[in-house]
Amino acid sequence: MRHLTRLRIGPVGFRIGSDWQAPIAALDDLYRDYPAPEGGIPDFNVHLFAARPWRRFVRPSVNIGGDFVIPDAAPLPLAQGLLAAEMGMNLQMALGQRRYLLLHASAVERDGKALLMTGMSGAGKSTLAALLMAKGWRLMGDEFALLDPATGRIHGFPRLISLKNEAIGVMERTLPGARFGPVLEGTPKGTIRHLVPDARAIAAMAEPAQPRLILFPSYGFAAAEREVLPSETFVRLTQASTNYVALAERGFDALTRLVRTVPARALDYPDTGTALAQVERLWAEA
Repeated sequence: MRHLTRLRIGPVGFRIGSDWQAPIAALDDLYRDYPAPEGGIPDFNVHLFAARPWRRFVRPSVNIGGDFVIPDAAPLPLAQGLLAAEMGMNLQMALGQRRYLLLHASAVERDGKALLMTGMSGAGKSTLAALLMAKGWRLMGDEFALLDPATGRIHGFPRLISLKNEAIGVMERTLPGARFGPVLEGTPKGTIRHLVPDARAIAAMAEPAQPRLILFPSYGFAAAEREVLPSETFVRLTQASTNYVALAERGFDALTRLVRTVPARALDYPDTGTALAQVERLWAEA
């Protein structure tokens, strides 16, 4: 790879190489406050490469590779190289992580306790996590929550927050002094802009938290809440995990302990103001 950077997000180190300078320059800028991998040795490698030499120059196409790959995955245009790098890191985690049980969830922390939010794409979990960060919660991640099978604690993975479509304007107004990445138009999920987590999230990203509450938010509905029983929570979280099957008995035991000890609620909300009030009340009740 002609261009290279290294960084650590939570307990996981990455080495990202690229045939183009632009994606690496964007990573170096937005992740400039993040540490290097421990001992300089990454856990995963990500490669951003041109499938043919001329694709570096003529209609440049960024293919995503690394230690783990999805065959025949569609490349992205060079203008979306930052998104390709983020997808590459997520791909390595999803296919290769074996130390932690991965939950596709946003996570925030208060007073040493973690709130997990998971749901379908568009449920608003990333936006809610960013808004809670703006209100003083510590962001632990908006893509993956890392459940340690040995301790039952949640480890943070505070990568860049991926804001989509209307959420971009909401967070630009809420955090006018925050650092944002470039606006990426025409991605598979519409318009995306990355938000850099605040200094507290980065400084404390090695500090795990005990899970206290699990929420399943759904945006676009009248305000409502209901209890989610452990059996339903277990099924939902197996569907939200990319490595539950690979961890076998360790994954089963970790998830069983989580759903038996941590209450879960389904949360419908029509707007973010309502959602934040619901979250604060449910957190107090938990």
